[in-house]
Amino acid sequence: MDVSVVVCAYDPDQYDDLRDAIESVLAQTYDDVEVVVVIDGSDELYERVQSEYGDVDEVVLHCNDSNMGLSRSRNAGIERSSGDVVAFLDDDAVARDDWLAELVDTYERRDAIAAGGRMAPRWVAGEPEWLPPEFYWLVGVTHRGFPEDEREVRNTFGSNISFKRDVFEEVGDFDPNLGRHGDRQIQGEETELSARMYEAFGERVWYNPDAVVEHKVFEYRTDPRWLLERAFWQGYSKRVLEELIDDAGGEEGAFLSYLLFEGLPGYAIETVRDRSVASAKKGLFAVVLTAAVGLGFLYALVT
Repeated sequence: MDVSVVVCAYDPDQYDDLRDAIESVLAQTYDDVEVVVVIDGSDELYERVQSEYGDVDEVVLHCNDSNMGLSRSRNAGIERSSGDVVAFLDDDAVARDDWLAELVDTYERRDAIAAGGRMAPRWVAGEPEWLPPEFYWLVGVTHRGFPEDEREVRNTFGSNISFKRDVFEEVGDFDPNLGRHGDRQIQGEETELSARMYEAFGERVWYNPDAVVEHKVFEYRTDPRWLLERAFWQGYSKRVLEELIDDAGGEEGAFLSYLLFEGLPGYAIETVRDRSVASAKKGLFAVVLTAAVGLGFLYALVT
């Protein structure tokens, strides 16, 4: 089973992080791999990648003529890939060396058509004591409350998800109206694609928690204001997805139930029992973040 890994990037200042991502794929224990690097409209960044990886057989390079956004860049990567399976990795993430071996094993054992894994945090500036693990999804990390065992899920994170080529041939690529592009923060392109896949095949994404990608959590991503803005646009995105997907709110409803009946009561108990200031901070910020998501959802509803 040949695997293509699509990595998209646009910022020359993040070249070192892009290089880490590419190197982590080239260092995989699984052999039949190519890296498809798509540069989104930056000649400067493309030239740097070309100078270092242009002669590497396992690397395919492409540069968009202009900045087209994440979804269109991923689609350009799919078009230029050759693998039986196409996986996706962000330019600020690092795959553990057995990541693809675990995904391929999942395909073979489960006869899967899509597979993904767990996102682990790589705290660049340290883990903030006030950030509740239930909201790690805001920084691209698998959160508390997500399944811990191997099972079918609606989708995994876009930086650790893969599909058989047959899926794209049957249902098409990522929706170019979704995905990050400039100031636009409507996300959920992998959710929408996975929903189309389910409609066509009746199968979901197999989640393997042992297929691990580490996501770099930079200092700015632990700024409370950034997280609140992120939560707002996540709520906005969830409303947009409701217009596109019949069961878009299913997993969000399960998460909210977990938060209300397990997460928040747990922080309250720890605060009182252990006199834990950190638990009090996490519980309070969880409430604030939930409100921000709700505001984003309502804003999308009325606009």
